[in-house]
Amino acid sequence: MSNLPTTPVTSRRRMLQLLAGAPMLPLGTGGLLATTLAACGGGDDSDLRFASATFTGMAAPSASSPEALATTTVGSSLQVTYGNGTTTTYQLAYQPFFLTGQQVTGTSGAQVVAGGYYDINNQPIIDRSVAGKERQFFSDCPDGTSLLTVAGAAADTVFAVVQFEYTTADQSGASTYGTLPSPIAVLTLKQDAANGHLSLVKYHNVDTSKVHGLWITCGASLSPWGTHLSSEEYEPDAFNQGLAGQTLATLKAYSKNVYGNETSAKAYNYGHLPEVTVNADGTASIRKHFCLGRISHELIHVLPDGRTALMGDDATNGGFFMFVADKAKDLSAGTLYVAKYTEKLTDTTTAKMQWIKLGHATSQEIENLVNVSNIQPTDIMDSTTTDPGDASYTKIVLNKKTAWVRLKAGQEKAAAFLETHRYAALLGGSMAFTKMEGTTANAKDKVAYSALANIQDSMVVGGSGYVEANNVAFPKITAGGVLAHDMAAGQKDSKGNAIDSEWVPTQSRLLLRGEDIAADSLGNTANPAKVASPDNLKFSEKLRTLLIGEDSGNHLNNFLWAYNVDTKKLERLLSCPAGAESTGLHAVDEINGWTYIMSNFQHAGDEWNRFSALDAGLKSQVDAIINARYDNKHSAAVGYLTATPLQPQLGS
Repeated sequence: MSNLPTTPVTSRRRMLQLLAGAPMLPLGTGGLLATTLAACGGGDDSDLRFASATFTGMAAPSASSPEALATTTVGSSLQVTYGNGTTTTYQLAYQPFFLTGQQVTGTSGAQVVAGGYYDINNQPIIDRSVAGKERQFFSDCPDGTSLLTVAGAAADTVFAVVQFEYTTADQSGASTYGTLPSPIAVLTLKQDAANGHLSLVKYHNVDTSKVHGLWITCGASLSPWGTHLSSEEYEPDAFNQGLAGQTLATLKAYSKNVYGNETSAKAYNYGHLPEVTVNADGTASIRKHFCLGRISHELIHVLPDGRTALMGDDATNGGFFMFVADKAKDLSAGTLYVAKYTEKLTDTTTAKMQWIKLGHATSQEIENLVNVSNIQPTDIMDSTTTDPGDASYTKIVLNKKTAWVRLKAGQEKAAAFLETHRYAALLGGSMAFTKMEGTTANAKDKVAYSALANIQDSMVVGGSGYVEANNVAFPKITAGGVLAHDMAAGQKDSKGNAIDSEWVPTQSRLLLRGEDIAADSLGNTANPAKVASPDNLKFSEKLRTLLIGEDSGNHLNNFLWAYNVDTKKLERLLSCPAGAESTGLHAVDEINGWTYIMSNFQHAGDEWNRFSALDAGLKSQVDAIINARYDNKHSAAVGYLTATPLQPQLGS
């Protein structure tokens, strides 16, 4: 809630700010504000204090509207209630900044390609797959987005940091997943004080050469100190045993595009946490933190202390990780932990956990191991997928595969931060989760949330990768769900040592679940009235709402949802184009009096084979619209929600 003064409203402009700016989203139009102001009367500011907000959801697009199936559609609204009982209903809409591949104005004033790819020398990477159609590669997968302000910038300037996860295919149709360095950009935006609208002024591609390029950047969050916390998921398996996200063949292809050769990119330089600091002129610097574990980073969340970070692990046989920094607002040194459930976690139980300390390190000392000492995986541990028949090895399961590992003397720190998955499993962490993706937190209630895109395999008794000792045993729910974690102070780790944080998860429970169904006429294999494969998560303290973006092949259209934690109501806010993933979710409670919900989408029209029950004629119509709107499936949108105020109603 905004901290509004209690003095009387002295001007129409001030009332406009109170009524329109503080309560909700940037306005789609100001045409009805005069009526709104008149209906609210002229009382003091306290009459117009924000009291509560309630979303009203939209219906899922139907077969009768191919256009709605093929594009971003918003039919939802939000009702804001004020202190005097007055309510205003806002009709929501979607406003993109650009589609990737479009020409936008760069920092120098020249035109650049939005979402364009660059090599280690900051030269454009060219798609030469179709002779005569050579062009710079650009991403169809914008993902993590942060909206922020910077001291020293103009009062009407807002910045957005946007990262681009990958590009699905080149122009010939060949897959390029994971083979290109993820771009990351700063958008300089002008904020209209009268209605909150944001307009793109310039686009800056961040130089990532000093951090060895970025590897498959996925979800992101805004730190409490105003930096963009990125991610590198599906880290390359340095042993090349299939126990981590990507093979060394993918790393070689990546290296060829980044460095011009297949050998310069080192596996241990990827799978970390990049942090972007934006400057007042719209440029930015970036660094990688090597001390938060080398895992499948998806979306980190730093708690209000500025020290405690919770991390999902977008893997099969993934873990729930926590990092406690030595200093507030500084992730360059700290202690890494993995959760171990001491009670059975199921779809109907609340299970307690303890935290296993993996190690303490600075980012610099781990990076030095990689790039000064040139440490190799076999320097750290022995790892084999064949039973060595030797009791000095420990049997583990990762990525649904069994392996035997043995730590080498004195290599605990290197193992903790460079072979985090293997080491966490070796020490007994509950490496059970399947695609634990976005993580966020409700600070008021001290509850954190984790998205599980799928509940299957290692989470299901008898499933591939299941380990009974992990104490995680769910029924299979391909549509996934959302976990809630209660947090508390005064916790100790598994060896009885105090954990220096007041935000330590102590127990978990299933908050929301998807529902698998037989394929309907649109090809949905999950109930469209419920979440399916939740991915992006953000919590709005002001709206008391958990926002959920889907990454699902179970819904023809992925949705953006709002779940009110007080009323327990789930409402659909937005529908993405068929086959697209809902990404870039970011909720900002207040920037200069305005609230923002950011939303992108990825890879429209992707993997039509998943929706075999969809009528062929309708599929053809939808596909044609997607091709026409989104450059034959090569482009995607970066944008945000707006709101148009409708006629207010006076309370009793």
